[in-house]
Amino acid sequence: MKVGGQAIIEGVLMMGKKIAIAVRDKEGKIVTEELGKIKRTKFLKIPFLRGFFSLYYSLYYGMKALDRSAEISSGEEMKKSDTIFSIIIAIVIGVGLFVLLPVWLTNLMGLKNNEFLFSLVDGFIRLFLFLLYVWIISFMKDVKRVFQYHGAEHKTIHAYEHGEELTPENVKKYTTIHPRCGTNFVMIFLIVAILLFSLFGIWRPLTGLERVLIRIIFIPVVASLSYELLKVFDKFPFLRFLSFPGLLLQKLTTDEPDISQIEVAIASLEFALEGEEEEADKNVDENAIEFMG
Repeated sequence: MKVGGQAIIEGVLMMGKKIAIAVRDKEGKIVTEELGKIKRTKFLKIPFLRGFFSLYYSLYYGMKALDRSAEISSGEEMKKSDTIFSIIIAIVIGVGLFVLLPVWLTNLMGLKNNEFLFSLVDGFIRLFLFLLYVWIISFMKDVKRVFQYHGAEHKTIHAYEHGEELTPENVKKYTTIHPRCGTNFVMIFLIVAILLFSLFGIWRPLTGLERVLIRIIFIPVVASLSYELLKVFDKFPFLRFLSFPGLLLQKLTTDEPDISQIEVAIASLEFALEGEEEEADKNVDENAIEFMG
């Protein structure tokens, strides 16, 4: 069974037989909880559609896990209104910083009549802004700890995939870089977006509003294409050099964890895999769980 995961606040989410989190509370105790189970659906077997649903699983349970991890680690209950407000702010900032600003800056360069060149420059500006954003937040203390848990998540999954006993000593020796990481997905997404968006100007130059709408409306399409490429790179190791930019970016989004963080990641994965042997003959669909944060 392939597993996936995400780093959360003072903990790790893992997707295996079930969706589980392990978080250290204020007293330093590891708290494990089940958030849900992987649902089997025919859509998870259909190429291009499966990417959208896998991304939905990751985003939905990722947000749910972030809220719950904040509650466990702080000992304070999160208000639903605070969560909704945070999501709205994140969407507004994301659209403004990674859609509106690149289009506006590219427009200033006078490239309106060459859609391919416009998309190329717009895409590189978006990529630059994304890298700058990740680099800046990597200096924040809380974000750095999340990046360390991200590294612990990857190391633990590596150990599991190599058939190792899940002990801190075995897990620690593995790399924090993993080819199925969502960071790779983001880099592939940015490159695919450049190529796809350039096709819309074949017949005529687009207006600024059309460019913005296309970049928002076609996000699911770009995501599905990117997911399929991520699967291809994972299935055929000789093609992984094509995902090198994403692997390199993981040097920013992961950090070397300490033993206590590795212990949390191990606890999360073991809890997510409970009952794996009993369910082995039921052919749990891997497409729902292999996307990693």
